[in-house]
Amino acid sequence: MRIFSVIFIITMLLSSCRQNSSSQFIKNKKIENEFQEKFILLEDSGVIELPEGHFLFSKTLSLEGKNNVIIRGKGTGKTILSFLGQTDGAEGINITNCNNISIEGFTIQDAKGDNIKLKDCNNVAIRDMNSTWTTGTDSANGNYGYYPVACKNVLIERCEVSYCADAGIYVGQSIGVTIRNCVAHQNVCGIEIENCINSDVYNNYSYHNSGGIVVYDLPGLPLKDGKNCRVFNNKVEANNSKNFAKPGSYVSDIPPGSGLIIMSYDSVEVFKNTFINNKTLGCCAVSYQATGRPINDSLFTPYCTSIFIHDNIFTRKLLLVPDLSSDLGRLILAMSKSPADIIYDNNYSKEMSNADGSLKAQYRSCFSNNGKIKFFNLNAYQSPVIEHVLKTYDNNSVAFDCSINHITGSGN
Repeated sequence: MRIFSVIFIITMLLSSCRQNSSSQFIKNKKIENEFQEKFILLEDSGVIELPEGHFLFSKTLSLEGKNNVIIRGKGTGKTILSFLGQTDGAEGINITNCNNISIEGFTIQDAKGDNIKLKDCNNVAIRDMNSTWTTGTDSANGNYGYYPVACKNVLIERCEVSYCADAGIYVGQSIGVTIRNCVAHQNVCGIEIENCINSDVYNNYSYHNSGGIVVYDLPGLPLKDGKNCRVFNNKVEANNSKNFAKPGSYVSDIPPGSGLIIMSYDSVEVFKNTFINNKTLGCCAVSYQATGRPINDSLFTPYCTSIFIHDNIFTRKLLLVPDLSSDLGRLILAMSKSPADIIYDNNYSKEMSNADGSLKAQYRSCFSNNGKIKFFNLNAYQSPVIEHVLKTYDNNSVAFDCSINHITGSGN
């Protein structure tokens, strides 16, 4: 059963409108120092109760090496922390090396870098939060609204995020990740899983971003071989907004109009999602070569393997035109004159091949029960060059009408 709480979404959107009003923020050095002391003096099993009010900060609030702690506000429309004009540090809240930490019940906005960053933490829960930049779609905004990295057992639920210059909800190089019942809009990318193991992304609403959801495995990172990700029961709608990412970043390559992009990942299951009015593509699974960037990591595997996309709904209005600012968008227009539903580049190495050149069964991807869709197999194993792909692609979805068992996620 798909759970998209209309009441929850309306409430979150109304609170977003309220927070961007001309509310007066309290800029008071004494109050700022009191907040800093709350974080510095917090002991294990302690609670930081953030009071109701609109507070302006000039430097990062930091926490390190604590266990069993809670940071709690009075609600997203009542406790609002602003870092607009921040002069010291990059993050709004920066948490490192903590165990069993919960962050809940307030709005955080306008940090110079990331609004909330957690690194090397175990058992993280972020819930009932709002993270945004009041400056709108600006490449000078911070990259991430919520940024757990190198963590274990991460839960992000019932959170809203907007106007990030990279990904609204980003979890990277982490093990055991759950993102559920969240709303992401007006970001470059709504939700991103990167180099993680065992992840579940479900019951989220991602709309009006450039890309709704991405699942990436990238070279040169300490945790390699991202795998076992399930993306299900999400609503991914009208992610057609302009890409305002910082030039050269990976997400700057996302064509506006992208529902879900999977790159270089192993074992991803995408099911029971609804993709609506994404003007360029619904889902695609491509190798790292699609970026055109060099690979300077001998341990990195650049190919998608065991991708299972099934039982989804793809729908869009007539006359939507793929994005023409990107190579992928221009390729789709050249192939179909209209948006694509599922694209698979079918790129693999000789080591992954049978004697006849076909892909070995253990690496096979499957696409089934997605209704009447526009499917493109690029056959990029012959050559990833776009000019060659235009000669080698086909629409033979029957060859991929299969299933894959035992793709697991976080289990939450």
